[in-house]
Amino acid sequence: MRKLIILSIIIVFSGFRNYAQKPTKPTSSNIYEAIQKLNFLGSVLYIAAHPDDENTALIAYMANHEKARTAYLSLTRGDGGQNLIGPEIRELLGVMRTQELLAARRIDGGEQFFTRANDFGYSKHPDETLEIWNKQEVLSDVVLAIRKFKPDVIINRFDHRTPGSTHGHHTSSAMLSVEAFDLAGDASSYPSLNNIAAPWQPKRLFYNTSWWRYGSQEAFNKVDKSNMLALDVGVYYPHKGLSNNEIAAISRSQHLCQGFGRLSSRGTSKDYIELLKGDALQGSNSIFEGIDTSWNRIKGGQAIGAILYDIEKHFNFSNPSIHIPQLIEAYKLIQNIEDTHWKTQKTQAIKNIIEMCAGLYLEASASNHWATPGDLVNINLEAVNRSETPITLVSIKKDNTVNIAKNMQLQNNVEYRFKEVLKIDDQQTPTTPYWLTENGSLGMYKVDDKNLIGLPETPRVYNIDFNMIIENTPITFTKPVIERYSKPDKGELYRPFEIIPEASVEIPEKVIIFNSPTQKEIPVIVKANTENIDGYIELCHPEGWSVYPKKQKVSISNKGEEQTLIFTVIPPQNQNEGYISPILHLNDKTFTKALIEINYDHIPNQTVLLPSESKVVRLDIKKRGENIAYIEGSGDVVPESLQQIGYHVRILKPNEITSETLSNFDAVIVGIRAYNTLDDLKFKQDILFNFVENGGNMIVQYNTSHRLKTDHIAPYKLELSRDRVTDEHAEVKFLEPDHSILNTPNKITTKDFEGWTQERGLYFPNKWDKAFTPIFSMHDKKESAKKGSLLVAKHGKGYYIYTGLSFFREFPEGVSGAYRLFANMLSLGKDNIENSNKLND
Repeated sequence: MRKLIILSIIIVFSGFRNYAQKPTKPTSSNIYEAIQKLNFLGSVLYIAAHPDDENTALIAYMANHEKARTAYLSLTRGDGGQNLIGPEIRELLGVMRTQELLAARRIDGGEQFFTRANDFGYSKHPDETLEIWNKQEVLSDVVLAIRKFKPDVIINRFDHRTPGSTHGHHTSSAMLSVEAFDLAGDASSYPSLNNIAAPWQPKRLFYNTSWWRYGSQEAFNKVDKSNMLALDVGVYYPHKGLSNNEIAAISRSQHLCQGFGRLSSRGTSKDYIELLKGDALQGSNSIFEGIDTSWNRIKGGQAIGAILYDIEKHFNFSNPSIHIPQLIEAYKLIQNIEDTHWKTQKTQAIKNIIEMCAGLYLEASASNHWATPGDLVNINLEAVNRSETPITLVSIKKDNTVNIAKNMQLQNNVEYRFKEVLKIDDQQTPTTPYWLTENGSLGMYKVDDKNLIGLPETPRVYNIDFNMIIENTPITFTKPVIERYSKPDKGELYRPFEIIPEASVEIPEKVIIFNSPTQKEIPVIVKANTENIDGYIELCHPEGWSVYPKKQKVSISNKGEEQTLIFTVIPPQNQNEGYISPILHLNDKTFTKALIEINYDHIPNQTVLLPSESKVVRLDIKKRGENIAYIEGSGDVVPESLQQIGYHVRILKPNEITSETLSNFDAVIVGIRAYNTLDDLKFKQDILFNFVENGGNMIVQYNTSHRLKTDHIAPYKLELSRDRVTDEHAEVKFLEPDHSILNTPNKITTKDFEGWTQERGLYFPNKWDKAFTPIFSMHDKKESAKKGSLLVAKHGKGYYIYTGLSFFREFPEGVSGAYRLFANMLSLGKDNIENSNKLND
């Protein structure tokens, strides 16, 4: 029931937009609100760094209360974050978070844009951020976004005046916005962008300030607010039956992979914005002071406004279709507007309103959710006019070129269905996320087509144009091809229609560890996405490694069928690493990419093509103890990684944690953020600590101090902080070089900290009981030493270890030293155990 209620609320917000591809069913209130927005010619651009940085309350307020066209420019897609609901990290996490942002915008009424900046992880200063990002390129993207969107007002989420006081990405987003505010209107700045969008000068730039900027509410109360506006973002919308802050909470809750589901709130709530640049407010309480936001703003707009304001004033909620003649009249006048920006925006808006008023339902559903170049795809077309307005479906246009005459008079509430065949171009490129098609750098995605820069998604390649005549006026409605299908347990479902390659190749394991010179058999999966593929596959490998056989034949008859081929990989004698990658040869084409599908209920299905390669590591590693219990937190690949080096790992749910069960294991590992996400874990602490007392090892990986489920994550006092070391190359000093954890069974040296990725570690403790021994000291530039990355405490016969080192990032990258150090952690105190099955053996 709760899911149904949430879905109905989402539909109220989304108007004519799609939610996870599902067509919405607009009410009269939705149509009326769309007309109000049609009659407002003003826009607001909100700018921040990451997907979840946006202030959904302010975005919702601007879009729903002010009726302004509102957008959020997130400089990154959040690739460097963690994932609380699944295994996707890095590029795939960025795809997920992009879709969660689009889901949030469908609820709060905003639009969404991005730059090419890559979220490379936490940064402590904008100097570092802007060096890694390539400042000039990201600044160019911000300027382009401003010129394309043409906002009257820009609002920054963060303060450009406080570098070093918060995440470097945050401050950088504000600094770039302040700089772009002036450059966007200067034709001599980034002149190559002028062909895409003409220079545009916004009127005002604000900073979305709050009491936390000043340390406390008491301090903020004393601040001079003469240069600020206070906005009540808790305003109530009777036609929605919801307050703005309720909408904001539901919007914010779309960031599920970041754990941002939250309770809604009601009542007055003040948000403050501080004027940084632009025209003074002259004592006004409106951010649009001095800006004409009526139809009088544009040449020829007065006649359009006369029609549309009358519709708004006398809107018929019982029968919105009576307004179609006036809407068509206004539509024709809009086609004569000289201002191409407003002509484009308002043409699309009024077409949507006409479609809603007529109760038009138009759909183009493919027989499958994907196709390959050269395919013929069956398309089911549907057209329904649910009004008394005479509407003729003159023709449809498919394949982007072919017009097919229909000449159907769409009678009131009569369903018209017909079938067509869609021909996919032989050279059609896949519809994978455009920013992932080429290799970028640590800080930047590579996008050569400037017309794509800023877009949230790859534009749909195949659409159907429904060419209509309404009130003797030609008008075209364009619908993307989708797939509509059903499942017995979920009902009617929708998903995007994608173009994929004829075949894909994948090595299931992304990191393959060789703990000895013994060869391994490596499976390579070939999937046919079309009928009758024949060719051969070979495996590229680094020097010093051997692969047998050199080539293998591939023959698959049926579309959707897979063939698994086994290659024998022989590692070198000594420690070594590199990459293996499959190449599939079919006729004159080669295929080297894996096809990945991301499927969650709260976002549309995502199809992603990424290079298929796996890291192979010949690792010199020793270990003691065999059987490991793993308590999963917010998701990582640590269990699979430990299995790679020979451990037997069993995943335990909190309700399975008993003294009897734990007696079968040498060690228990607690996954990342488990104490933030598992409510029941707090009831198992005594059992876990007793396990340690009896001789077991317990390793707890990083948690955040915010929203801990228990104050006692360790048997001794331990306080978490926000200390972290973001420089993956930061020097690591050994505080206890003779400690067993650095010597047995593997000798750990500074070489083991080479090749680390994204960071050394995060959320280190900063206070601990004297029972703990800190093992390492490390720090970022110009910071004090951080000694809480790895803490070891003897507890009874066993050891409790807390670590903020980012093993969850290093294991998927095949970092040798991370494996060796973790093996030592598990082996601690097991000097006399080589192959134990139970602690009491």
